[in-house]
Amino acid sequence: MERDPTLYNDELAPTPESERTWNKWHIAALWVGMAVCIPTYGLAAALVDQGATIGLAVTAVAIGNLIVLVPLILNGHAGAKYGIPFPVLIRSSFGPMGAHVPTVIRGLVACGWFGIQTWIGGKALHFLATTTFPDVALPQILPDFFGISTGQFLAFTAFWLVNVAIIWRGIETLKVFETWAAPFLLLTGLALFVWAWVVAGTKGYGLADMLTTADHTGANLSTWKAMAAGITGAVAFWGTLALNIPDFTRYAKSQRDQALGQAISLPATMTFYVFIGAVVTNATVLIFNRKIAAIEELLSMVGGPVIVVFAMLGLVIATLSTNLAANVVSPANGFSNLAPRSIDFRKGALIAAAIGFVIFPWRMWEDAQNYVFLWLGGCGSLLGAVGGIMIADYFLIRNKILDVDDLYRRGGRYEYRGGFNVVALVAFGLAIGILVPGFLSAAGWASPPEIFITLFSWSWFVAFAVAAGAYLAGMRILGYGSVTGNRGQRHRVRKSLHAGLGPSGDQRQGDRQVL
Repeated sequence: MERDPTLYNDELAPTPESERTWNKWHIAALWVGMAVCIPTYGLAAALVDQGATIGLAVTAVAIGNLIVLVPLILNGHAGAKYGIPFPVLIRSSFGPMGAHVPTVIRGLVACGWFGIQTWIGGKALHFLATTTFPDVALPQILPDFFGISTGQFLAFTAFWLVNVAIIWRGIETLKVFETWAAPFLLLTGLALFVWAWVVAGTKGYGLADMLTTADHTGANLSTWKAMAAGITGAVAFWGTLALNIPDFTRYAKSQRDQALGQAISLPATMTFYVFIGAVVTNATVLIFNRKIAAIEELLSMVGGPVIVVFAMLGLVIATLSTNLAANVVSPANGFSNLAPRSIDFRKGALIAAAIGFVIFPWRMWEDAQNYVFLWLGGCGSLLGAVGGIMIADYFLIRNKILDVDDLYRRGGRYEYRGGFNVVALVAFGLAIGILVPGFLSAAGWASPPEIFITLFSWSWFVAFAVAAGAYLAGMRILGYGSVTGNRGQRHRVRKSLHAGLGPSGDQRQGDRQVL
């Protein structure tokens, strides 16, 4: 069947069997590389800095990661079964044109994260440069509204260029990079913990002191608010990947590999690293008589120049491994989906990198209140709504059956009206609308009733439930639920699979000739 060139290019095409080479250990390594990063360290550190206890912060984040593992595995199912990326999968629920709404939103959120991670990596490079060349002073040539020094800006730009250079080489380079980086990153985190323990011991403090001593100079969070912030922050943290996880599971050898790879790695790695972040942040009070929540600042103080150089190189590798996988692949595919004939994966990645460059990410990262409650909370409300619609559509409306041919053409079963599924758009709008008052309150722009503040504290869950419920009700009221599971569709799916469009077959090159 001829496919619409406005919906198809090589990057959006189903992955053939010969390219599905990722086993559970590759996927586990991918998650280690993404989870061991500075924002992970900063998540629990920010909660501790705001007054939460270590136990509460780590427990909340651990629970959040067990919860987000569920939509990650569920949404990964379609990628492993059909070999399709997120922008193609989302067409089944939003329509081929309506799909641009969630893919662009997901892409822009990733651009924000790309900017934050690039700023963190740039800070590490700046510390590395100032340690290696302490006598070199650059003149301040940037206007005051930039809010950073010339050296910091140059380091940020250099790290940005490194990211662009690596992603230019493609997805297989990413797999190799993550596989080698994963064990190194785990050892780096363990070394930081051991360092804090040893140095605190020289000052007469033990592990018990590191776990219990706290200097809460920030706002004291109630237990309920800390738990809500930690769980929602952890879920929203990976709520991005819970949508576009098919971008990676499309390369998995099997459903078992995608599910086990994620389950083995994500919860354990995140819990391990947030524990290190919380305990080491707490230990800085004992060691330096002040709390240092920023790991890049702490690593610049751990020893002599040689140790600092190795510490900063580890920080750079950690940031690269997360940024490349989590914050480039999705927007690259999403922007490619906007105009497949003119935007390929590389051009999409460049667009994402450019947006991440110009948003002044350092302003967001430097404020823990903005980072945990506004950035992660706001992302959670948006992405939870899309995730709820995706899972409701694929599992409850379509019973995991997709017509792959129709995902790449106009006028088929996923056309709805003019390429837009109004039900999905309305459900998305309802879920977001109910959380707007709470967001305005968190930003300090309004004082709504307490119920809206509470709802925003659990933004991802509220958005997920409201969007999924509204979507299911609307689809059944309008009769769209009848398109699923019938014999005709099953027969067409089998034909698609045998033609090399789905999970078995290796004829993508031949299929391209149709275009």
